[in-house]
Amino acid sequence: MSRRFEVQLDELHNDSTSVRFTGHYRDATGRSIRRRRAPWITYGYSKDHRADLKQLLVVLTTSRDGAVPVALRSADGNTNDTTTHLETWKELCRAVGRTDFLYVADSKLCASEVMEAIDRGGGRLVTVLPRSRIEDGQFRRWIQTHEPAWELVVDRPHPRRKRSPRDRWWAVCAPLPSMEGWPVVWVKSSLLAMSQHRSRMERIAAATEEVEELNRVLRTGRGRKPKTPASIQERIDGIVGRLRVRDYLKVEIRAEEDHEFRQTKRGRPGAQTRYRRQSRHRFRVGWSVDQETIAREQKSDGMYPLLTNDRSLSPGQVLEAHKRQPAIEKRFEQLKTVHEIAPVLLKNEARIEAFFFVYFLALLVAALIERQIRRGMEAAGLAELPMYPEQRACRRPTYEQVLRLFGQAARHTLSRNERLLQLFHHQLTPLQRQVLQLLAVPARAYGAQHKPA
Repeated sequence: MSRRFEVQLDELHNDSTSVRFTGHYRDATGRSIRRRRAPWITYGYSKDHRADLKQLLVVLTTSRDGAVPVALRSADGNTNDTTTHLETWKELCRAVGRTDFLYVADSKLCASEVMEAIDRGGGRLVTVLPRSRIEDGQFRRWIQTHEPAWELVVDRPHPRRKRSPRDRWWAVCAPLPSMEGWPVVWVKSSLLAMSQHRSRMERIAAATEEVEELNRVLRTGRGRKPKTPASIQERIDGIVGRLRVRDYLKVEIRAEEDHEFRQTKRGRPGAQTRYRRQSRHRFRVGWSVDQETIAREQKSDGMYPLLTNDRSLSPGQVLEAHKRQPAIEKRFEQLKTVHEIAPVLLKNEARIEAFFFVYFLALLVAALIERQIRRGMEAAGLAELPMYPEQRACRRPTYEQVLRLFGQAARHTLSRNERLLQLFHHQLTPLQRQVLQLLAVPARAYGAQHKPA
């Protein structure tokens, strides 16, 4: 595939997803089939949000140009993504024939033992440094009093909306290396910073509304009123935890006394009437927004760190490699929507792995079609094609649109006594001929294949 279609294998992107199954699969517990250990179909973290169904983990690797599938394998349904990278990298080394390709993955790759094994083997990698690493907190504290020397790497119009702020990306190398002694590249996105700030303020506003509603219930007694300080605190913890504003919204419970005076005896009150004071404790909720914490967090909005062991890469090159990673998600989307790989109804694990391989081939063909037509449009200077319904313009045609365009193509035969008399060929439309030309497929492929006897 790489030789025939000139697919570059110098940069490979890896990610995984889960494929759900229906049924018990009592025998699929990692048994040996044909002298190989079959994958264990079991419960795990479902990326389809179906924790009630068993699953397998599918690990996919794609190329940098066009996200063309290069390798696919399956693992046990409860496999942690961190444990899949080293075996995947070794398989890619055998397939590619070298070890110096750039291996790009998400934060699950950021495990010291895995990364150091790849580094010792002569591999190169780029991954996202998770928030749990100490280097993340160090840099976020450092930028409170320092201004990094940001380098503008990307400056383009808004990818979705016109007359909106431009999409700008900056990159800088952190002053301190990682624990492994490798460069840490911090990147900053203008649109991501705006989105994080807006999300934070919306969550704070929603939390204050819910706290005010709780205060109204405590004051009027209408609604589900918590009666003890512990139950009130539980309600508050639920609000700030669900909306993730625990660091920004400070909520306290205050006890107040309400006094009421009643006559000691019945009758109309007079000058000699005596009264008895009745006191009742009521609870109120007060809140305040921690502006200092918000200002401190806002300084690092839109920023996240990338880690690489290749010191020859500039911060801009590291960012460019990382920005090609989301293309693999489109392949997972095709696998689950266009190709409809799930739910899987087969019962034998060996057949299931063969079933996955067939889907890998289908995904490979789909990716090559997309890559070819987009390259053909670029070479022909075409910005768009009328491939959407109602002949609306399409800038980046997908495999599904090409399939729909040729979905009605048909060929009819006229025969008598099993003798072919005439072939009726499909008459290609101008758009279909144009797409075939961009795909470098000869139009005669839809012409006569047999001559009448």
